[in-house]
Amino acid sequence: MNQNHTGRGRFPGRTAVVTGASRGIGLAVAERLVAEGARVCLTARKAGPLEEAAATFPPGSVVTVAGKADDPGHRREVFDTVAREFGGLDVLVNNAGINPAYGPVVGLDLDVARKVLEVNVLATLAWVQDAVAHPKLGFTERRGTVVNLSSVTGDTPAPGIGLYGVSKAAVSHLTRTLAVELGPEIRVNAVAPAVVKTRFAEALYEGREAEVAADYPLRRLGVPSDIASAVAYLASEDSSWVTGHVLTVDGGLTVAGGTA
Repeated sequence: MNQNHTGRGRFPGRTAVVTGASRGIGLAVAERLVAEGARVCLTARKAGPLEEAAATFPPGSVVTVAGKADDPGHRREVFDTVAREFGGLDVLVNNAGINPAYGPVVGLDLDVARKVLEVNVLATLAWVQDAVAHPKLGFTERRGTVVNLSSVTGDTPAPGIGLYGVSKAAVSHLTRTLAVELGPEIRVNAVAPAVVKTRFAEALYEGREAEVAADYPLRRLGVPSDIASAVAYLASEDSSWVTGHVLTVDGGLTVAGGTA
């Protein structure tokens, strides 16, 4: 587990849910929160990889619930488990997302488009709705925090992943809208990465990493711990006067005029 961080244990006694947490950014976020004292419920679609990920954590620091992010029954099971095992919820990290299509949006199958929007946008909203409404979580009373995963593609179109960018533009605006509606009890922010070295993003850099990284002022692609650091900041009291913000974490790509 990566525990290379500058925090001083910002989450002792606090609990979190991280979706899409069996690998990549979601797993790194969960690792960071646990390293700083949180107890975390890890969720992901497949039970096997989720259990493998959970085995890397200290005993008693995590629980797992497998299921699809856009399934209401799964969300209910997650929040019931958190209420039973942890007694309440402090942090919700909406990381689960899909991008099953590559190519121009003009030729995109609309059923595929609907699924992307269902998982990336509507499920993100549904997780927040369900957390707020759950009778035993006390999310509002605990002055909870929500961190959504957006993308720089939500601001600047990227070749081949246009619909993904559309969905992330919606996540960014949803974040701002929820921040207005849910304050002051709940803060809602988002992190917008560029290309991060995960299995999810391999098609964007595989076999040409140096060429892709040359467009970044910091001359490297992101790694999951880069995003986990930003999420931990927005989830913690260090950002107590920050809400409705979409934090770009992109190695300088967008200020240099690049696209993911």
